[in-house]
Amino acid sequence: MTLAHRLWLVLVVLLCAPTFVSATDGAAHRPTRVPTLFIAGDSTAAEFAPGVAMQGWAVELQPFFDPDKLRVVNAAQSGRSSRTFITEGHWDRLLAQVKPGDFVVIQFGHNDSKPFRAAAADAKSAALARGSKPGIGDDSEQIDKLVDGKPETVHSFGWYLRKMIADTRAHGATPLLFSTTKTNAWSGRGILCPSGTYRSWTWEVARGEHVPFVDLMRITADRYQRLGESAVARQFADSMHTNKAGAAANAADVVSGLRSLEDLPFDSMLSERGRKVAPDAGPIDGSRCVGLRSAAS
Repeated sequence: MTLAHRLWLVLVVLLCAPTFVSATDGAAHRPTRVPTLFIAGDSTAAEFAPGVAMQGWAVELQPFFDPDKLRVVNAAQSGRSSRTFITEGHWDRLLAQVKPGDFVVIQFGHNDSKPFRAAAADAKSAALARGSKPGIGDDSEQIDKLVDGKPETVHSFGWYLRKMIADTRAHGATPLLFSTTKTNAWSGRGILCPSGTYRSWTWEVARGEHVPFVDLMRITADRYQRLGESAVARQFADSMHTNKAGAAANAADVVSGLRSLEDLPFDSMLSERGRKVAPDAGPIDGSRCVGLRSAAS
C-alpha cells in the first residue's frame, strides 16, 4: 500500500469517528431558569382594574429588574390579611408556582388589625371580620365565621407569618419579610409612623426566623418626610392607597430595600432603571420611625 493510500485511510477514519460532547459542554449551553420574585400582600401591592385611580407598588416593580434575570409575579390580593390570604386559598395557589431558587415577599398588617369576629350578623360586618389575633405568639381561638358559618381556628399574626416562611423554605425558596407601606397620615410634627405593633411584630418574626427584612414602612415614611405633605398627597388616591405615581415611588423604595440586603443577588438582577436606585442607607436625620429595637422593647 502506497503512502498516499495510507494517508487516505487515516483521513477516512478521522472523519467517520464519533464526536463526543462532555456533560459539562452541554450544561454550558443549556438555558438557565430565571428565578421569580413572588409578592404575597394586600391592596397596597395589588393590581387594580383599568380606570381605577388606585395602584399597588408590585405592579410597578418589574421595570426595575432585568426580566432575563428576575421575573416578578404579583399575587397580592386586595382586602386580605395574613390569615385570609391563607384561608381563602391565595397562598396555596402562589406556593404551587414556587421553585427552588425563587424568592417570596411576605407583607401583611394593614388588614390584620381588623376584628376576626364580626360584631353583627350582617354582610358588611362579616366581610370585615378578616383580621388575625394580635401579636406573634402561638395562642389561637376557635370561632364560627359569619360569612359562611364554618368553624375556624384563628391564630396570631406571627403564626401566619411563620407558616408562610416555613412553606416557602420547604419549596427551596427564600422568604423575605416586609413591613407595610406607610399611609398618608400626618401630624403637626410630620408623617406619623406607628411602630409598636405590626411593624415591630414583623421585624421580631424576621429576627426569630432568620429571615431577610425590609423595613418598608420606615423607608417610605422617610421619603414622605423629605418630600413634604403636599407632594406626597399627589401620590395617593386615598389615605391608604397610592395612585400610579405613588406605586412607582413605593416600588423604587422596595428596590432600595432589596439592594440593602446582604448575601442576596438582587444587585446583579437590576435593569438600568433599577441601578439608578440607591441602596437604603438607614433612617434619615429626623426620621419619624423609631428604631425597631426601641419599638420592640
